[in-house]
Amino acid sequence: MNSIPATTRKDIEDELRRVGSLPNGEINLARTALLLAARERPAVDLSAYENHLSEMTREAGARLVAENSGESLEGIITAINSVLYEQYGYRGDDENYDDLSNADLFSVIDRRRGLPVALGILYLHIARRLYCEADGLSFPGHFLIRVGYGGERRVLDPFNEGRSCTPADMRQLLKALAGIDAELTREHYAASSDLQILLRLQNNLKLCLLRAQKADEALPVVESMLLLAPKRPTSGARPA
Repeated sequence: MNSIPATTRKDIEDELRRVGSLPNGEINLARTALLLAARERPAVDLSAYENHLSEMTREAGARLVAENSGESLEGIITAINSVLYEQYGYRGDDENYDDLSNADLFSVIDRRRGLPVALGILYLHIARRLYCEADGLSFPGHFLIRVGYGGERRVLDPFNEGRSCTPADMRQLLKALAGIDAELTREHYAASSDLQILLRLQNNLKLCLLRAQKADEALPVVESMLLLAPKRPTSGARPA
């Protein structure tokens, strides 16, 4: 993972603009999420957060070697879940879901609590460095991810300790979120680009602030979204 030195707000904004112009496969998802958090706190030393992400990846890799399970998707998922949720104690914050800290990757790492999309970014980061195919899905209202290895793929819920989601589970969740008449379509399984995931993360912050009638505090969040995607409407990103 590339080091992010303590830097100025302008440096961070220049980097976010650069990221927004990259092809999808070249975006470092977790790094950019840290940059978004750093935009309002440019003096924060990011090395501890980088080291934490690297440490979790090393721990998951070590488990795969120790258990000789690195050649199966089941073994990889078990290793990531063990490290992320058991060893480091990450959880979905269902008690204070709308807390702004749940969409700020600094605070998510500090508190070990977060929204589905924030926890999903951590999960995707580890999975990709273990050479898995790993994408966020365009599922509305609750961020899900898909991890693949060796020709096998599985949909997971990062908010609920990496639980596997069958089509029946997804259909039930969709109806709970969008109404009893909602039905699964191919769109719900479509992969989100990393840029869309980052916009979704920021959109959660924006919506929380607007619901709290803090439009002045929501403005910097919108600005950060425009730095990444100046030609995209910020209202189009899916929440959660």
